Amino acid sequence: MRALVRPEAARRRAEQLGLEIAKFLVVRETASSAERLDFVEQTLLNRTVSFVPRIMPAPAIGFAMLGLAEKLMGDAAKEGDLQAVLRGLAHNVTTEMDLSLWALASRIRSDKDSAAEFRNGTPDRWAARFRSGTLPAVLQHGLTEFLGQFGHRAVAEIDAGMPRWSDDPLHLRGVLANYLRLENEESAPDAVFARGRRDAEAMIETLTSRARQRSRLRARMVRFALDRARALTGLRELPKYYLVIVIAAVRKQLQIVGAELAAAGHLDQQDDVFFADLTEVRAGLGGHDLRGLVATRKATYERELRRRHIPRVLLSDGTEPEALLPAAPAGDGSLAGTPASAGTVTAPARVIIDPLGAHLEPGEILVAPSTDPGWTPLFLTAGGLVMEMGGANSHGAVVAREYGIPAVVGVPNATARITTGQHITVDGGAGTVTVR
Repeated sequence: MRALVRPEAARRRAEQLGLEIAKFLVVRETASSAERLDFVEQTLLNRTVSFVPRIMPAPAIGFAMLGLAEKLMGDAAKEGDLQAVLRGLAHNVTTEMDLSLWALASRIRSDKDSAAEFRNGTPDRWAARFRSGTLPAVLQHGLTEFLGQFGHRAVAEIDAGMPRWSDDPLHLRGVLANYLRLENEESAPDAVFARGRRDAEAMIETLTSRARQRSRLRARMVRFALDRARALTGLRELPKYYLVIVIAAVRKQLQIVGAELAAAGHLDQQDDVFFADLTEVRAGLGGHDLRGLVATRKATYERELRRRHIPRVLLSDGTEPEALLPAAPAGDGSLAGTPASAGTVTAPARVIIDPLGAHLEPGEILVAPSTDPGWTPLFLTAGGLVMEMGGANSHGAVVAREYGIPAVVGVPNATARITTGQHITVDGGAGTVTVR
């Protein structure tokens, strides 16, 4: 109720939680490895439990207000109208991250030496120069500043074993290179975001006007609901964002423990610690050799990374319904999926399995197994999105709607059935992908 009445108070409350998290993530430098493991356990099992209840009521009421507006409008709201209200949302930390990266790309473009580093330098040379602090000043300072704020993020970032951007900034090099190829000012991410905000505000006016044809009271209720939806739903990214900050801090402590175990000969390298659970790590500190256990698990992990088909649905007996009863293709031979973001676009496809250093030309349609916040910098120059996994409320689908990108998700084997360079048509309203 407080968020509904005073959205700005809900945002301040969320920001205060961020300050509290920063305080309890401090570990003294002289802590022993056993104490660091205690910190990891207490942080993951106790301290993070309160994140969601303290933040989620605000975006939840925002989405509830959107649902209320839909009921009030009835058939006066056309397909895609309410989706348009959520474009260009403020207070979305993932969008702020993407726009910060675009701002860095703009500074690089304006600096001759920084731009030349992307044209002439290899990725490995680029990474080495960044670590040594010898990149051109604009690039070095800008990237350091960005990583200081968002370096805890990563692809598959809820896995503590995955490298953070601050560990390996090469992913950012690929995204920045994509941004630097964007020449059309109207397609620039900040321009797209601003246009989305204006379109959303115009749609609120349109829907309010339609509701006024029924009654003034209904119009006032619709406007209030839509205003609150825009004021609050952007906060939906914060619980995950704070959780990833915690996971990055946990990762750092586990790496310190892993380094001690590697020095003692109980692991081959420090990051092998992520293939053991906390009980096993404690046993390693007690002198137990973990190398055989880790070798077995790493072999399994490497095998699973090669798995291209991951069932969207499994029954309790292990049956995959889609394998027994595959979905019938659409009548025109197009690929069928779940509508995720309204709109239609025809453009070349770019199939990307791993976003690290991924090349995506402006306007190309991103075809991916799935996405998470670590992928979203690619969304800012994508013309559309096709995902194998996820439903209408998956992260990729929600972000696509906010960015105004036509999207279809839940398309089985999309990365195998579509090849890079093929012209495809994505109909985000009908949930179909047509290969030309």
